[in-house]
Amino acid sequence: MVMDVFTQLAKIPIFSVKHVMTIVGNKKTAYSLIDRLMKKGSVQKIRNNMYSVVNPATGQLVANRYQIACGITDSSYISHHSAFDYYGLTNQVFHEVYVSSKTRFNHFEYDHITYKYVASRLDEGVEEAKNTSGVRITDLERTVIDSINDFNKIGGFEELLKCLDGVTFLDEVKLKHYLSLYNVQGLYQKVGYILSRYQQKMNLSDDFIVYCKKMIGKSKRYLVSEVKEGSSYNSEWELMVPDGLYETTDFDGDDFV
Repeated sequence: MVMDVFTQLAKIPIFSVKHVMTIVGNKKTAYSLIDRLMKKGSVQKIRNNMYSVVNPATGQLVANRYQIACGITDSSYISHHSAFDYYGLTNQVFHEVYVSSKTRFNHFEYDHITYKYVASRLDEGVEEAKNTSGVRITDLERTVIDSINDFNKIGGFEELLKCLDGVTFLDEVKLKHYLSLYNVQGLYQKVGYILSRYQQKMNLSDDFIVYCKKMIGKSKRYLVSEVKEGSSYNSEWELMVPDGLYETTDFDGDDFV
């Protein structure tokens, strides 16, 4: 019976006591089986009521970091810098996974990876990953909008630019839709200013840039809120931009429009 249960659980990246109950029929037996599998080293506990099978061939969990993240709550999904990471747009290893969820959870660490909660602000733009079962993730356009909106808290501006440097196409209809859902003038400013530098590379039209300009209002804002000294005013976007900001990156200026 134990091996039969193990075989069924091996098909599920992340499982809970409830999953085992559907197989064995009652809660007491489910806990007993999980305990036996853990003692045998066939199952590991990730956090409370969250488990994964150990691959006997490798000794590693069946679940990867993204599947773990999406198993934390019923509504959790990969977002922000971690979505860029999943899409292969980062160039270094990070030990944090940003997880958006409607249900709050406490940050926790497992196997040297810290899983960080981010409040889910939108319902749209989340899709099932095509190549990995059990992974929900923001599409590229929403990832860009979310990351520009939150770069002061997540990843930082320079890391954001490094991720954007690998993007070769964005769907303008989706970008406009997510911007309209946020409906924040300051976000239109930041998105317009940043993406205008990538306009040609990302195949963005002049109409999209003009659209962003029309929505910014008349308020002057700081691009990077933590940097208020040593910033210069950009009249086109009514933004205070840190001096030499783009000079601190490794980008070739020819990449920008």
